[in-house]
Amino acid sequence: MEPYAIIDESSFPIVRIRFTGNKSNDQNFQSYLDQTKACYRFGKRLALIFDASNAGIPSMSHQKMQANWLKENKELMQDYCVGTAYVIPNVAIRAILKMIFSFQKQPVPYQVFENEEEAEAWVKSFELD
Repeated sequence: MEPYAIIDESSFPIVRIRFTGNKSNDQNFQSYLDQTKACYRFGKRLALIFDASNAGIPSMSHQKMQANWLKENKELMQDYCVGTAYVIPNVAIRAILKMIFSFQKQPVPYQVFENEEEAEAWVKSFELD
């Protein structure tokens, strides 16, 4: 299975999620959602950086899966996620994010950036300890 996203926890409490550009399918998209939820297993505050520089456009059903994931994990995110930074240089992908948030509002502070340096500076402005 080609991964939809790679999750890097090596700089925890900053977690980087990089979309690979591989086409989403039910299996790799569910794996991405499961791995994202696993980042909360420590019960510690964290910040997420989603790098969508290489992201493909997920199908409508996968966009709805993402929205449902946000709804189901709202409390978990509110308890532990201080903020989510999205690196999205592509206008079409930015529109997809807005569509997902129209299904389900993002439950924590977030910001969209053009590059990873800006995103990292933003998440480092939060108190993570």
